[in-house]
Amino acid sequence: MDSFEDRIAVITGGGTGMGRELARQLAASGCHVAMCDVSEENMMQTKALCEAESGERGGSLRISTHVADVSDESQVLAFRDAVMREHETDCVHLVFNNAGIGGAGSLILDDREAWEKTFDVCWYGVYYGTRAFLPLLMAAEEGHLVNTSSVNGFWASVGPDTAHTAYSAAKFAVKGFTEALINDFKLNAPHLSVSLVMPGHIGTSIVINSGRVLGSDPKEMSDADLEEARELMTRRGIDLGSATNEQIRQALVMMGESFRDDAPMTAAEAATIILDGVRENRWRILVGEDAKALDRLVREDPEGAYTREFMERLTAETDWKLGNLGV
Repeated sequence: MDSFEDRIAVITGGGTGMGRELARQLAASGCHVAMCDVSEENMMQTKALCEAESGERGGSLRISTHVADVSDESQVLAFRDAVMREHETDCVHLVFNNAGIGGAGSLILDDREAWEKTFDVCWYGVYYGTRAFLPLLMAAEEGHLVNTSSVNGFWASVGPDTAHTAYSAAKFAVKGFTEALINDFKLNAPHLSVSLVMPGHIGTSIVINSGRVLGSDPKEMSDADLEEARELMTRRGIDLGSATNEQIRQALVMMGESFRDDAPMTAAEAATIILDGVRENRWRILVGEDAKALDRLVREDPEGAYTREFMERLTAETDWKLGNLGV
């Protein structure tokens, strides 16, 4: 699929970050876009950007928005039905299972509900999205499924001082599932292709959005919540000294903003790499120099991948900051 013009693309998590940039760049290529997100407000901003990008095609290009939580299969199915209705179609050509959140890293210390919500969005969101839209992909003359995993799909860590179990477990599942589909599609749906996207640190609002979804938005935290955050940061070796709760709140807000604004790669740059990979029909798309370095380092020393020495090699080669942000 070397051209996206007049195709129909489905994108989950289209309100911000890579989902927004995928939508914007696809619209600029003349592709119709159907997106879902939990935030209608964010999606309307994305839609406005898409319409601005579409230029002369704007009158004929369809950009639709749908509120849906991808961890709930009934909402994903309702999203699919709305896409068919609003785009007047029984097929789609591209499906980007992009939505994700991060959090609840410790199986021991973190709340089970938050842990499972993280896992459900990041894994079941991909599975439900694939199940729901696969018949529509198969109905097209050619189709491409794009599942977003992460470097945490082959390295279950953000550093030796931070537990990262829910997100990593989900992203490993996405990686295995997507790789298994390569052969499944070849055997049983040869007109379909699949790509696995593994980004490193990309400048998105995932930290901010995850806090909102999981009920841990620093701006809304109570004093009790902030005391728990203080204890967690202390366990991670962060010296807070005599910082007040309000100072801790501001520090947490700044962490989320720094993850978005100070990343080594922007969401727009990441989306360009992903779409180039789809055009080239590559099944494995590493996004970012940190992702490439991590991939190589883990392959070179799998036994040492969770040691401090490994982290030192990684930080010496890349601008790796994720572990410092407690995602």
